[in-house]
Amino acid sequence: MLTVIGEALVDVVQRSSGVAAHVGGSPLNVAVGLARLDHAVQFIGRFGKDAYGDSIAAHLRASSVMVPLPPDGSPTSVATALIDDDGAASYAFDLTWELPGLAGRLPFMLQGTALLHTGSIATMLEPGAAEVLAAVEHSHPNATISFDPNCRPSIIKDRDYARTQVERFVALADVVKASDEDLEWLYPGVDVLESARRWLRLGGSGGPAIVVVTRGADGPWGVTAAGEAQVEAPKVQVADTVGAGDSFMAALLSGIVDHGLAGAQNRDELHAMPAEVLEGILSHAARAAAITVSRPGANPPTRAELNAVHASETGSSVEGQP
Repeated sequence: MLTVIGEALVDVVQRSSGVAAHVGGSPLNVAVGLARLDHAVQFIGRFGKDAYGDSIAAHLRASSVMVPLPPDGSPTSVATALIDDDGAASYAFDLTWELPGLAGRLPFMLQGTALLHTGSIATMLEPGAAEVLAAVEHSHPNATISFDPNCRPSIIKDRDYARTQVERFVALADVVKASDEDLEWLYPGVDVLESARRWLRLGGSGGPAIVVVTRGADGPWGVTAAGEAQVEAPKVQVADTVGAGDSFMAALLSGIVDHGLAGAQNRDELHAMPAEVLEGILSHAARAAAITVSRPGANPPTRAELNAVHASETGSSVEGQP
C-alpha cells in the first residue's frame, strides 16, 4: 500500500477563452497519478460536504484511490489558476488545512504502508502541517518517505519559515523532488543543483537517498550518493503546465516501487542506487510529465499510456519498466 497525505482542492482555471473547474492539489494529483500507474494507494486529506467536495470524491473514486477520511463541515479549498498565453499557471488560494484527530488514527490508517508521500501546502500551513509531520515521523521506521516542497510563495510568504519547514521534511525523507523555481525561491542566489546536493547531506545517514530537480524544458536532474544523472525533457506541444510536476513525482515514485525499493527495509539499497538506474527512472518520470503537459489540466497518464510512449521511443513492446 502507498499513502499520500496532503491537500485536496479545486482549481478554478481562468483562460482568455473562459473559466473551468478541475480537481487538484499537489498531493491529490500524486495519489491519482500513482493509482493510474496501477499502484494501490490511499489519500489522506480533507474536503467539504459541498459540490466541490463531491467532485473531489468522485475524481478519486474514478481512479480507484482509497479515501479513509470522510468529508468534513468546512468548505472545500479552492485555488484559482490564471493560465497565460504560453500555458504557464499562476495561483491564488482560499484554503482550509487541518486534520483534527489524525494522530489517534495513524496506527490503523498507516498500517502496511510501504511508501508515504507528502508535500506542498500540507507541510507548510498550520494547523495541518504539524499533523502531517507527525504522520511522517510515525511512518519513517517502516516506510519510504517522499517529499515535494512545491513552494507557494503566494500562501507562505515568510521565506525563512518555509526554508526551516522544508529542511525539516527533507531530513526525514528518502526521496525528494523540487523544481528549480522552488530552490531559487528558498535559496536566492545559490545554484539550484548545489542546493540539491546540500539537501542530500541533510539528516546524515538517515536523510535523503535521492534528490531530484525538475527544470522544465531543460529536463530533470538528480543526485544520489553514487553520482548524478540527467535526461532531456521530451518535446511536446504544451497545452498547460498544471499538474506536470505531480505527474513527474508519481512516476518517479512508481519507478522506485517497480524496482522493489519501497519500504524501510530497502533503505540501504535505495541509498546505494547507481546513477544509471536513476537515469532510467528520470526518463520514465519525464515521459509522464510530458504526457500531462500535452493536455489540459492535471491529467496524469495511465501505465498503458506511459508504456505506449516508451514503446514508440524505443521500438520495444516490453511492459514499461523504467
